[in-house]
Amino acid sequence: MDGVLCDITRSLAQGSARVTCLIPPGADPHAMALRGSDRQALSSARLVLINGYNLTPAMGRIRVNAPVVPVAERAVPRNKAPDPHVWHDPALTSAMVQETAAALQPVLGSSAAGALQRRRQAMQAVLKQLGSWSAKQLQTVPADQRVLVSEHRAFSAFASRYGIRELPVIDAFASGGSLRPSSLSAISKAIRQSGTKAIFAEALPPSKTLRRISSVSGVSIAIQPIYADGQAPGKSLIQTATANVCTFVTAQGGRCDQQTAAALQQQWAAIR
Repeated sequence: MDGVLCDITRSLAQGSARVTCLIPPGADPHAMALRGSDRQALSSARLVLINGYNLTPAMGRIRVNAPVVPVAERAVPRNKAPDPHVWHDPALTSAMVQETAAALQPVLGSSAAGALQRRRQAMQAVLKQLGSWSAKQLQTVPADQRVLVSEHRAFSAFASRYGIRELPVIDAFASGGSLRPSSLSAISKAIRQSGTKAIFAEALPPSKTLRRISSVSGVSIAIQPIYADGQAPGKSLIQTATANVCTFVTAQGGRCDQQTAAALQQQWAAIR
């Protein structure tokens, strides 16, 4: 499985099934290559969960006996944006929890049905609170600075949910992924006109391309990354989401309620 599905599935199963995560937190699902151990795990799996929407091209080519469920595609069947990272909207993450629970039910069996549904409901309750908390934090950012400048289009669901302008500079301006002088000039102009106070890296250290864009545009790169492709290393789904919101809000001149963010994580971790 890939992306945030590891945390979702482990939280739902709670030891009732062995959950193998093929993509570790912080890894890039787009560039994943299956190893021999991955193929062995897939060959013995009773269920394979993937995000879908071609987030992980390597998983789209697998041939296994077990059912392969594209969770995000089923949860968000009318995803209008060409962006598979739907979980950046907590409401859509909740829909992914629903689909994952439905896929797990036949594997866990009828005896686990009650516990599975209780966990699902508890997880969805936390995600509902996460959505409300995120909206409150984002409201502290001046309206003309609610713009998310990143290299690639990965936050369309986040932007759509909270009324933020998304500016994925490489995807929007580079030709075939190549940054030409004319592209760099157009990117720099767009960034300066956007009103943003920061450019957001998806990992640290920032790429050479992003450092160049920052230098030419005169807009600094945020001190902390904003994780696009799943969970931050050592962090849960909730911790990653709240950290992303706080990174964005703080860099753009707003305020972030860390105490409530920590309480949301405590609720998530307490689900049994």
